[in-house]
Amino acid sequence: MTTAPRPISGGSVGEADLRSATWTGGRAKRSETPLAQAVQRLRKSTTALIGAGIVIALVLVAIFADALAPQSPTTSDQMQTFQRPSWDHPLGTDQLGRDMLSRIIHGSRISLAVGVSSVLLALFVGVPFGMIAGFYGGRTDNAIMRVMDLILAFPIYLLAIILMVMFTPTAGLIGTMKVTGAIAIVRIPIYARLVRGSVLSIKEKEFIEASRALGVRDWSIIFRHVLPNCLAPIIVTTTLGIATSIIVEATLSFLGLGTQPPTPSWGWDLKANIAFIQANAWLSLFPGLAIFVTVLGFNLFGDGLRDALDPRLK
Repeated sequence: MTTAPRPISGGSVGEADLRSATWTGGRAKRSETPLAQAVQRLRKSTTALIGAGIVIALVLVAIFADALAPQSPTTSDQMQTFQRPSWDHPLGTDQLGRDMLSRIIHGSRISLAVGVSSVLLALFVGVPFGMIAGFYGGRTDNAIMRVMDLILAFPIYLLAIILMVMFTPTAGLIGTMKVTGAIAIVRIPIYARLVRGSVLSIKEKEFIEASRALGVRDWSIIFRHVLPNCLAPIIVTTTLGIATSIIVEATLSFLGLGTQPPTPSWGWDLKANIAFIQANAWLSLFPGLAIFVTVLGFNLFGDGLRDALDPRLK
């Protein structure tokens, strides 16, 4: 007597499909690269999107400043001094009759150029020093870090002021380059110490020891394995550093040691118009708002990047 085979419990097609789909989805989720996960978190961050929008808008304003500015930022008109905001001059005019809207639009070029250039210059100098100090250690580490400690011993604004006094502020492109160099020197130790700390933790990992055991050269290990693992904190610090550099440039210009006239500068406009703030408040209000919005945009975007690139956040 033969018996019919009993069906296997739980073996329905629908249940099998559900299990397969669940396993496939889990595998697909696990196979996502860290970069893809970071991009997804960045898209979900309202703070980062607002900051990115502000930054993109400022970059577009700086690029198309010639087309957006209604008048020349340096042409003065003694018959139009201290004009209140109107259709002809939406943000009024200063004590020389120059259109404030045009000066603010063109001033974005100086602020962004100095902020980005100084940070990139500090990045290209500080990162290699930090990687060498952290990777080799010993006397090399001590020599590099003592120099960085010496620079950090000075407050950032005091050191920037001292450097600009030594460089002698001038107008035009040369003056902008001097400001960029002074701010870059101040920020080099920040990247050197940041990268050194990251390298000290990464170089003890198993894959670094394996590369050394295989006879891979030190420079290949540094650029192929160590540097990619340091990129996340470097990117975040760079974004936030641009905001700080813009503030330092505005401060130097306000003190008369940064960008010199007739080059449009938000900090210089604050300095030149502060004496008339009681009677003509808009002269200092709009340059101050420009600095505030720019720094806010980079800070929001930097905070969003920090949250998105943190591997501990899911």
